[in-house]
Amino acid sequence: MAMIPDDELDKIKRETDLAAVVRSRGVALKPQGGDLVGLCPFHEDKNPSLHVTPAKRLWRCVSCQATGNVIQFVQKFDGVSFRHAYELLKGGAAFTGVPTCSPVKKATVPKLPAPVTADADDQAALRQVLDYYHERLKENPDALAYLKKRGIAAEAIAAFKIGFVDRTLGLRLPQKNRAEGAALRERLTRLGLLRESGHEHLRGRIVFPVIAESGEIGTVYGRAIDDGGKHERHLFLPGPQRGLFNPAALRSPEIILCEGIIDALTFWCAGFQNVTTSYSAKVLPEEMLDALIAAKVRLVFIAFDRDEAGDQGAEAVAAQLMARGIECRRVLFPHGLDANSYAVAVTPPEKSLAVLLNAAAWLGKGKVSSCVAPAPSSLAAKAAVAADVSAPEITALVPPSTSNEAAKEKTSVSVSQPVLVLNGEHWLLTLDGREYRVGGLGKTLGTDALKITLRLRIGDRFHLDSLDLAKDGERRRFIERAAEETGLHADLLKRDVGRLLLAVEQAQAELAKPAEAIAPVVTLTEAERTEALRWLQAPDLVGRLRVAFRQAGIIGEENNILLVYLAGVSRLLDRPLAVIVQSPSAAGKSMLMDSALAFFPEECRIKYSAMTGQSLYYLGETNLKHKILAIVEEAGAEKASYALK
Repeated sequence: MAMIPDDELDKIKRETDLAAVVRSRGVALKPQGGDLVGLCPFHEDKNPSLHVTPAKRLWRCVSCQATGNVIQFVQKFDGVSFRHAYELLKGGAAFTGVPTCSPVKKATVPKLPAPVTADADDQAALRQVLDYYHERLKENPDALAYLKKRGIAAEAIAAFKIGFVDRTLGLRLPQKNRAEGAALRERLTRLGLLRESGHEHLRGRIVFPVIAESGEIGTVYGRAIDDGGKHERHLFLPGPQRGLFNPAALRSPEIILCEGIIDALTFWCAGFQNVTTSYSAKVLPEEMLDALIAAKVRLVFIAFDRDEAGDQGAEAVAAQLMARGIECRRVLFPHGLDANSYAVAVTPPEKSLAVLLNAAAWLGKGKVSSCVAPAPSSLAAKAAVAADVSAPEITALVPPSTSNEAAKEKTSVSVSQPVLVLNGEHWLLTLDGREYRVGGLGKTLGTDALKITLRLRIGDRFHLDSLDLAKDGERRRFIERAAEETGLHADLLKRDVGRLLLAVEQAQAELAKPAEAIAPVVTLTEAERTEALRWLQAPDLVGRLRVAFRQAGIIGEENNILLVYLAGVSRLLDRPLAVIVQSPSAAGKSMLMDSALAFFPEECRIKYSAMTGQSLYYLGETNLKHKILAIVEEAGAEKASYALK
């Protein structure tokens, strides 16, 4: 049974007039001290022994030792369960009826109004019970929280009459020992709503009725809200799953077909409302096939789960549909996910689902026309707009027998080759709003590897990783993880990475070319030259340098900074000096280097964090002439030590 929230129980105990409930059972009360006293109805009482304490909202009998709150009084007097007493007090039914002072051990006459009328036929009884479940859902915060967690909006709850079975239906039905109760319970048992034991078949579950446009109910699906419970998560009414979920979808010539109802509602809530379900990852029942053909459905997007059962089911369903001339496309979620889990993980679902619909793989149009190219899809076009991407790129999963003409037509499409653009220390490639940032490209010169740092960013979502772009396994790993982090489809990312690889190779080749021109020479004006010579020829040059170092914020390293500075000045000599700055970790080596370099013009210094063994040979013969080459860490220059010498 669904638990009663503590705040609801406290509200009943706090706001219900206990004395009024006791008096409504025929017990006369009169004041005595701070209590109200009367004859206890639970035993032969000649002297008043029942004490009601309004301040504490409790009652007790000093003779029979019975005690409790208002719920327990109704439970004991009316002969009902705790939940039944709670429902009576909640609905105000605890104050109705003819006052009596005769408590019963167990009530057989319902004290709450029955939601099902005795003269209702099967369909009317189903509708009345489902309407009751729908109203109960509105009062169950746990069930509403579960639907919110799954992304099912209030609009869908109302449109599809979603309900919750909280096991209170039996409290409102007459017992079997009465003719009306026996007939009513027998009917509900035959419909599958009750079991032979009298328990509700879908108890503890959110229920999703399958309702035809005529109002006829085909089946009902129940989903347990407690995934860790002992009961099955998924349960239907006994018998075959009849009816078509969301029959309004057939008004469109293109529909989305899901495995389960919650997956279908996920698409519906995301704005793709021409969606229905096959109830399982199996072949479609003839009733559904006939309905699709009668509605002249032209294209079906098969959005089954991305697991072994879902893949096999999608293949079988596609064969069924294409045999009847219906075009099929496969919506490919990341491995292990279904429509709902994907939409919940990758938000907003309006865009994440649109991306997958836009990239759906084409399966074919049927046996006769399997080699014909896919026709334009209005649903895919809508998805492209929602996803804010370019026109649909259809990946055709066609059989090997595809004609040469179709293959030539596909390969003849010209695609502009993207180019990396240098932005600071990184290279950028932008494809339809997807930004790829490449770091460390210069370190790959002279090697067979393409070891880079790659970041993909789209909007607020991103994925950052280090990989060797020349290795297939590492590219696949990046694509899989990036798909999880950004919500983009793996097939789309695979195309992007292929184009990125070509762009990186092209940029690497450009970097490897020798420089053909010397960097522009900075020429001083006559005034600047005069000022520089005056400063240089003035006495005590070293002393003035020390003052300049202190003014720049360099304290305690005057000798070291002076030595590094003079080594930098020696770049103009035929045999310049080389300096290695050594110290314990975090002692300020980098700070010392950066401070010294700041005293030289930017065009006179080149700084690297690391170098490969061949990188210096690609810089050209004049690129380092009269310039300072600064390498941050000694380890970064190990491979280039021979070239440096």
